[in-house]
Amino acid sequence: MIRKIIHIDEKACNGCGACAAACHEGAIGMVNGKAKLLREDHCDGLGDCLPACPTGAITFVEREAAAYDEAAVLAAKAGANRQGEPLPCGCPGSQSRTLTPAAGEDRACAAGGAAVPSRLRQWPVQIKLAPVNAPYFDGADLLIAADCTAYAYGNFHADFMAGKITLVGCPKLDSVDYSEKLTELFRRSAVKSVTVARMEVPCCGGIERAVRTALENSGKDIPCRVVTLTTDGRILN
Repeated sequence: MIRKIIHIDEKACNGCGACAAACHEGAIGMVNGKAKLLREDHCDGLGDCLPACPTGAITFVEREAAAYDEAAVLAAKAGANRQGEPLPCGCPGSQSRTLTPAAGEDRACAAGGAAVPSRLRQWPVQIKLAPVNAPYFDGADLLIAADCTAYAYGNFHADFMAGKITLVGCPKLDSVDYSEKLTELFRRSAVKSVTVARMEVPCCGGIERAVRTALENSGKDIPCRVVTLTTDGRILN
């Protein structure tokens, strides 16, 4: 079938392995010091590996390729876990996991003598790292936040993250369009609602546009609310 799939320019590849670590499906591996697409049927075409590449050696192409086989990817991950081996993504810090409310209360940090609990309910939180088929998205109220919002708004955990699954990103810094990945996430999961937290600066509109585009392309009628924050921490709407 003709579909979108990654292409790796071997001459531009510096062998850092960042793309292999970013690929949750285990489609990319390192061979003789260069990144290689090892399994076409493990490449979902969503491009988590693109922003990880420091040399721009990875691009998308439209060509004849084996269809993405999600069942084979899940089976490979399950086999690696049973054997006690690292996940295909190659990065333990990117492994998907749910954080329970009880654990959240224990993850408190001292601030002026007061313990402030984290409201984070899952890991990872970066849009480009989060697996679109993670079970915690089903039935979730989803918060998609621009990176800067949590720094501008002091009570971000309690007022925005509590009770929600949180994803963060910055399309300007990541140099990637999140809409394709978010479209796939919305299609695969029964997300109940979406809250977008963005800054007032114009470049932050990219994350709002990506969410709105993804919602439209997914074909689902998911309630969406956009909250805009000022750089000094006020809520505009």
